[in-house]
Amino acid sequence: MLYRARLPDHASFEDWRPLARQCFLAGLQPHDVEWCTTSEEATLFDLATTLPPAQTGRISPVLRNTCLALLKSMLRHANKERFALAYRILCRAQQEPALASITVDPDIAQALRMDHQVRRDAHKMKAFVRFRECGANSENNRRNFLAWFEPDHYILSTVASFFTKRFTDMDWVILTPKGSIAWNGERCALSHEPCDKASVEDQIDALWQTYYVSIFNPARIKTKAMRSEMPRKYWKNLPETQLIPHMLANAEKRVAEMAAQQPKAPPKFHASLQKRAHNDMDVSRLKLSPLQPDEGHEENWHKTNKTELSP
Repeated sequence: MLYRARLPDHASFEDWRPLARQCFLAGLQPHDVEWCTTSEEATLFDLATTLPPAQTGRISPVLRNTCLALLKSMLRHANKERFALAYRILCRAQQEPALASITVDPDIAQALRMDHQVRRDAHKMKAFVRFRECGANSENNRRNFLAWFEPDHYILSTVASFFTKRFTDMDWVILTPKGSIAWNGERCALSHEPCDKASVEDQIDALWQTYYVSIFNPARIKTKAMRSEMPRKYWKNLPETQLIPHMLANAEKRVAEMAAQQPKAPPKFHASLQKRAHNDMDVSRLKLSPLQPDEGHEENWHKTNKTELSP
């Protein structure tokens, strides 16, 4: 008999685990369970949603730490097949304890790809979230900030601690299509309710653009590497990326101007700094050179001089 196990779209390992344990204790094989999410439409066939009771004497499944960590990470992926894959790995790992270390196994290879994509998504969110100020809290006079980001996977619970530790001194909310994270200086609130993009602009956008222009080197343009580290799908939410087409178009002209520019004389304080550095180096060498006794007086010198002479 085929059974259906239904979970929310945002379900994580903690949500999947009790249902997977119940299926395993009932003796259900991976092909006996159809895993689906609440947003998926029901199929034409009526499947039992009430799982059978646990079989007598059946022992709870056990996983090694490597396999457990892999399942926790890959279950944050947005692929709706993740629950079925995780249950298949769970069942197989009871007979193959070292399954997670076999990277060429098709199930493990797929889980590792999903794990990599989840970790990369979390890394990009930490790098590309841009807060915009939207007033101050009248009660505690703390500034309020708002940010919008579009993650590919369900990573909000993964990155929440990073943002609360990094931006502790301000109140903020990060809105995403997969939920939100809010911080008020004391408590972090996580919601899985999808959010709409809010339109907020402030002077920080201009600061980002100024900073980005100042660090841009027209002589070292690597567009392929830039797109790899900053994929185009993030550009629409980053204020500094609006300048990229203009800077790339003028790069060749700026390089020619830099090459034609005559060298400038160093500022007046340059000579004094060089002289000071030279004198400091001479003093350091003197401190590191011990006094050498004259020939014939070495024995008396060792009796009366126990330490090196300092200037």
